[in-house]
Amino acid sequence: MGVVLDNLDRYADAFWVTVQLTALGFLGSLVLGTIVATMRVSPVAPLRAAGLVYVETFRNTPLLVLAVLFVFGLTKVGIRFSLFTTFVIVISIYTGAFVAETLRAGMNTVGRGQVEAARSIGLTFGQSLREVVLPQAFRTVVQPLGNVWIAMTKNTSIAAAVSVVDLTAVAGRLTTDLARPLPLFAGAAIGYLILTLPMGALVGALERRVAIVR
Repeated sequence: MGVVLDNLDRYADAFWVTVQLTALGFLGSLVLGTIVATMRVSPVAPLRAAGLVYVETFRNTPLLVLAVLFVFGLTKVGIRFSLFTTFVIVISIYTGAFVAETLRAGMNTVGRGQVEAARSIGLTFGQSLREVVLPQAFRTVVQPLGNVWIAMTKNTSIAAAVSVVDLTAVAGRLTTDLARPLPLFAGAAIGYLILTLPMGALVGALERRVAIVR
């Protein structure tokens, strides 16, 4: 692993990029997924249809294809972001579809009687979601959302394909220069493990703390 230690500064910079992609991507996907999940259970048919189209489109399109389409497609219509920002947008949109379905499943666990009770005391649909449904739904799907988070962390490796210098990209570039793929990519793998193993422990602890006893 000497070749990794010799380039530890480059790995450290790439690790920080991966951390930022993970944090910003999951924050964006959580916001977007919550909105789409709300659309999926809306009493307004066009909103439900739009939510369904979004979920089915992005869940069934490979992330690499989306990344290439966004990176090259946005510039064709005059919209220019940095490669880092573009990939954050792409992975947020992609992961948002999985967050939406996970959260919708959580919403479906909330008893219909609670929803009807909320409506009977005068709460609107939006208020019922905010005050009754969503708090319980989030507590129910901590573990599934955690799995989405961890999967998204590994999916950030796709950023290398569009020239974002993350852990995978730096391993690839060093391999081109040094022709030592095994230790160099092993170094990248260790970086991902440093991120994902604590995530799993954190999600498990959070689930135990907020779990709803039924």
